[in-house]
Amino acid sequence: MNAASSTASPVTREAALRIALAARALPDVKVSAFVRSLGDRLGTPVTEAKLARMTVADIKAMLQGDEIVDPGVDASALKSAVRYLWGEGIDDGAPVPDVDAPAGEGLLRVAVASNSGEMLDGHFGSCSRFLIYLVSETGIFLSEVRSTRVTDDAEDRNVARAELIGDCHLAYMQSIGGPAAAKVVRAGIHPVKYPVGGAAREVLAQLQGTLQSPPPWLAKLLGRAPSSLQRYMPGAELDT
Repeated sequence: MNAASSTASPVTREAALRIALAARALPDVKVSAFVRSLGDRLGTPVTEAKLARMTVADIKAMLQGDEIVDPGVDASALKSAVRYLWGEGIDDGAPVPDVDAPAGEGLLRVAVASNSGEMLDGHFGSCSRFLIYLVSETGIFLSEVRSTRVTDDAEDRNVARAELIGDCHLAYMQSIGGPAAAKVVRAGIHPVKYPVGGAAREVLAQLQGTLQSPPPWLAKLLGRAPSSLQRYMPGAELDT
């Protein structure tokens, strides 16, 4: 064994995970080309400490290579990729939460972009899963947990992600780019950006509080007339 091979340090599992998630956050990225470009820029071995020094400007410079990706990538995707390289937003290994949805119809179905636990902590284009909640005036119930891995090989991952949650009325996420938001809307889903994130049920409790007298946009989703118009509708009971 020569000295070079005995001292070479392989990429750690943590670094490899960060790189893979960063690549997933960038549309149409070629992972192998992204890895090579990182090695050229940072020097090998690529370590967590080196990845933590990466910036949006660094990734923009890397993306100029034709074999990597279109340099016009959305700014929110770049920021998400950098956060992954820094080690932020990576699933902490918490178990997938248990579902607790009741049977029944007429509930508002909401997708929440998540990377860990029951948290709203994901970007639409790079979150590892969508938590699907049923929200009614009387409760907030977790119905399903849908992994986004099934969309990784899609020709258009944003379209595939929109289709993955196509039965939902709304989708909450920390961020989403304009083109991706347009695809979500075309799928019949109302996107809601919630940059601060937080516990999903706490965020959805705010939505739940509006269901008794929903604003016009939400009333339309629910197939109801806005409460402010009820008195003008045939058969409506007037306040006395």
